[in-house]
Amino acid sequence: MTVPAKPRPEFRNINAFKDLTTYRMPAAAWVSILHRVSGAIMFLLLPFIIWLFDTSVSSEISFARFRAAFNVGLGFVPGVIVKLVALALIWAFLHHLIAGLRHLYMEVTHKLTKEFGRSSAMSVLVLSLGLTVILGAKLFGIY
Repeated sequence: MTVPAKPRPEFRNINAFKDLTTYRMPAAAWVSILHRVSGAIMFLLLPFIIWLFDTSVSSEISFARFRAAFNVGLGFVPGVIVKLVALALIWAFLHHLIAGLRHLYMEVTHKLTKEFGRSSAMSVLVLSLGLTVILGAKLFGIY
């Protein structure tokens, strides 16, 4: 007689509205997704970055206009919005840099354990958000 085989698992498609809201992603997944998002933010805001660099180094008059853009604003855009966009760029750069260094370190050392992935992902999130808060405080004139 043959022994009955173990029942095969049932696979189904994921319902984006019902299943994704209940799925709890690990920290490494969040870091990976945010790494892509931060790269996309930096790419999309590249004209703003080029304008920031150009007006800050062209002349003393353009540098004064650059500072006024952060204090007063640009046309109909208030200065707070310009500062928030700059803060988003600061976060995107810091997160992308730190997460990229994490990926590079994991590839070089072959440390691919679950515990190292979790701890390094949490350190990336803490470092990028902490440095963003510190530089954001400087940007908004808290210190």
